[in-house]
Amino acid sequence: MGALLSAMALALVATGCGGASTKAADAKRNPSPTAAADRVEPLAGTPALRLPVTVNSADGRKVTVASADRIVPLTGSLSEIVFTLGLGERVVARDITATFEQAAKLPVVTRAHDVSAEGVLSLRPTLVLADTTTGPAEAIGQIRDAGIPLVVVDPAKSLADVGTRIDAVAGALGVPTAGAELKKRTEGRIDAVRKEIPAGERDSGKPRVAFLYLRGSASVYLLGGRDSGASSLLEAAGAVDAGKESGLTKDFTAITSEALAKAAPDAILVMAKGLDSVGGMDGLVKIPGVAETPAGMDRRVVAVDDGVLLNYGPRTDEVLRSIIKQLYANGK
Repeated sequence: MGALLSAMALALVATGCGGASTKAADAKRNPSPTAAADRVEPLAGTPALRLPVTVNSADGRKVTVASADRIVPLTGSLSEIVFTLGLGERVVARDITATFEQAAKLPVVTRAHDVSAEGVLSLRPTLVLADTTTGPAEAIGQIRDAGIPLVVVDPAKSLADVGTRIDAVAGALGVPTAGAELKKRTEGRIDAVRKEIPAGERDSGKPRVAFLYLRGSASVYLLGGRDSGASSLLEAAGAVDAGKESGLTKDFTAITSEALAKAAPDAILVMAKGLDSVGGMDGLVKIPGVAETPAGMDRRVVAVDDGVLLNYGPRTDEVLRSIIKQLYANGK
């Protein structure tokens, strides 16, 4: 799932949206996806590193990390964890998906599934962090052959993976105490947000929400299924993943009128740039089958920033809060 989304995200070219009057009406139904700046919130203070440390890499290797002076995280979500642990000043490069403010000026050396080994090595890293979807394998091998410690972390696919992923990154950096603190803070915030579902909604029928992955410039229109990565968020928001519930067992399948009719979503979850790429709400309802769903007829959409929606990390509480706020904006 992560490989699919990251690869297709590179094809995005935003397009214009609909008319002013229509957009104004949609804005009342669908609040802005985010109000806060695109920043991470580091823990207070700079953690003391306990190195060297030998850790288990998710690809079956044991890796010894002697220094974290120059860190290169090869995905945006890994960068987010490193910065939030308070070690952002040690990061010397970023993946294109690390869009938050503190990382924005770092040189881009990789696009998650198009890693430039030469670009990474030119920055003389003392530690490289990757996950199991990072590639190509030849580039990963080239970095390892150069003697650079490279730790692979399992990707997060649900809320249950948030703490495990933080622990893994903190362990590789030699800051387990900071990792435990961040894990506790993150999980506590997520638990608190779960309670923000309006009381009246808890007793009523759960809204059915379909996750659509859209890249209009590349003519990519996909409906998320059981393994899309969105189910855990939707269920935490008190909703039903309509694609999963309709029997879609894969991560994504091409959108068809029949598949959408079977999913019958009351609302549609999208990435914000994906929605822009199809021309906003006006363009979304032109995708075959969307206009005939309850969500399309009510123009009910939930849009979340691309860079955080499926990260399952330190800012997932903000993602969940945004989904809840938009989903229940009109008390539906």
